[in-house]
Amino acid sequence: MNRPAGNPKQRPTMRQVALAAGVSPMTVSYAYSQPERVSAEAAAKVRAAALKLGYPGPHPAARSLRRGRAGSLGVVLGERLSYAFDDPQAARFLAGVSDVCAAEGVGLTLVPITGAPSDAQRVAQAAVDGFVVWTTSDDDPVLDAVTDTGLPAVVHAGPHGRGMPVIGIDDRAAAAAIGQVAFAGARRPLVLGFPLDRSRTRHLLTGDEPVGMRFPVTRHRWEGFRDAWTHADHPAADLRLAVCPVNHISEGETFASELLEGSDPPDAIAAMSDELALGAMRAAARAGLRVPDDLAVTGWDDSDTAAPAGLTTLAQSLREQGAHCARAALGRPTRAAARHEWRVVARTTTRRPNTTGVTDGAA
Repeated sequence: MNRPAGNPKQRPTMRQVALAAGVSPMTVSYAYSQPERVSAEAAAKVRAAALKLGYPGPHPAARSLRRGRAGSLGVVLGERLSYAFDDPQAARFLAGVSDVCAAEGVGLTLVPITGAPSDAQRVAQAAVDGFVVWTTSDDDPVLDAVTDTGLPAVVHAGPHGRGMPVIGIDDRAAAAAIGQVAFAGARRPLVLGFPLDRSRTRHLLTGDEPVGMRFPVTRHRWEGFRDAWTHADHPAADLRLAVCPVNHISEGETFASELLEGSDPPDAIAAMSDELALGAMRAAARAGLRVPDDLAVTGWDDSDTAAPAGLTTLAQSLREQGAHCARAALGRPTRAAARHEWRVVARTTTRRPNTTGVTDGAA
């Protein structure tokens, strides 16, 4: 590909193409943006001149500036970038976002968050028309950074505040419902949960310990599980929370193994995700325990691996929630209710009769 003389990295301009083709700069612009307004002869001259000069077309940033929009939707992940591909729930959610982007003809820009001061700058410089923020902590500075852009933005599952709508399910009510199934007949229940805050420290807590939980998803699900236990006239101190640093099957297996081999092993585990629940089931198998006779286990999300494992779980459509978030951030017509439906799907890992959809939660 030829380059004009001078700086070998200099990008050819539209004016240079017009001069080489013997047409006006407006004709070159139309040749790329509105080809129906250009004659076949003029278009051929523009293409030939562009090829000779190595001109790739109008600069995307300049084109976006002229149109007044970037043509892309930003998704802010409070995680490393690979999380979008490694975590099944994040992948489902992003699939829903991408469905809408494809239908609307806009791009999808992932904005990963590292915890460094540069996060706010990364958000501010993102060339997008709106933001979808994946659930994060109450004190995450990127929330203020998103608000400061003045662009339309929504948050998935919380936190509330800063004028941004929150789309998701009622995590507390859902946890209370599946907790009733998980803890049926239990004497030593355990919740296998998500991190409390952005430090992502491992903890083992009891239900009577006051503790700050910066992640609203963790907080609301823990409150719901505790509701299920205490409403059955059990003391809060008898319910434990094993805080996992990451949502991964190996973390669930490791933490559950330690507790099952301890002096006070749980006889029921309610996990905040299917990944953690499946890890607990691995730990139970390794310990020679029968599920659900010796250990009842429940998950959350009804992922593709839940049904083959017979896992009782909390079903929700993260793909639908992702699509809802995308439509709202792009200013498209969307459902009025911000809260989505959920249901408990009872299978063979709990002590209740094997029925499906025993409890529903409406939007």
